[in-house]
Amino acid sequence: MRGERGTVLDEDGDLDPTLKFILVALLVVAAAVMAWKFLLSPVVHWFAVDVPHWFTATVPAWSAGHPWTTALIAVGVLLLAVLVVRARLHAGYGYAGYAQAEDEMGAEDLGLTFRMREFVAMTGTEFELAVAQLLARDGFLSASHVGGAGDLGQDVRAWDTQGRKLVLQCKRYTKAVGSEHVQRFNGTARAVHGADLPLIVALNGFSIHAANFAASQGIILVGRSELKRWAHGEHLYNVLAPNNPALGLA
Repeated sequence: MRGERGTVLDEDGDLDPTLKFILVALLVVAAAVMAWKFLLSPVVHWFAVDVPHWFTATVPAWSAGHPWTTALIAVGVLLLAVLVVRARLHAGYGYAGYAQAEDEMGAEDLGLTFRMREFVAMTGTEFELAVAQLLARDGFLSASHVGGAGDLGQDVRAWDTQGRKLVLQCKRYTKAVGSEHVQRFNGTARAVHGADLPLIVALNGFSIHAANFAASQGIILVGRSELKRWAHGEHLYNVLAPNNPALGLA
């Protein structure tokens, strides 16, 4: 089975990290043995005997006879080092589309997917932005990130093709979301934000009490298993199932 615990594949369908580490380690050891036998031994001898002589005798003698050429080479090496340092300082790893403006979320997001390990590495704000992008990918209208100080539980909002407003709260917690969080969201989702479909998206799911309370109040929960399917490419409504009473699609 793909993505189940206890198999060689992880939750995202990739090779288990421990097994991957072992295989890579074996390959590295094998490569190191071959490299030492056929390549490194001659190179080590060259470094031990020829290079010291080259630096202590050949280079100084040549530099003394070509001062201007030596100066040009030194300047070139210095400039190259500066360029490398600048490139490293400006380099970074980010999730595709985070710099995208809200009004640009649309057709260009059609192939967007996320891995669960990417969600784990995100900040809370990045997680909310990713949820907004997934809504845009699925064709929801005006999908936007609105979370922040004083948001009263509305992190993301969008409208479906039937004109219904979705209000989403995103919880990138390391443990299951408790009923108290669902209760607070229930107090503002419809009354304050005018949600037709209030949803809570939780990276690590919900407690039993939270799930029971949400069901009684028509709050739609997107737990870890649903989030995984949605992030891997399925439409949100397909993940939640057409017969979900809260969706009104039956």
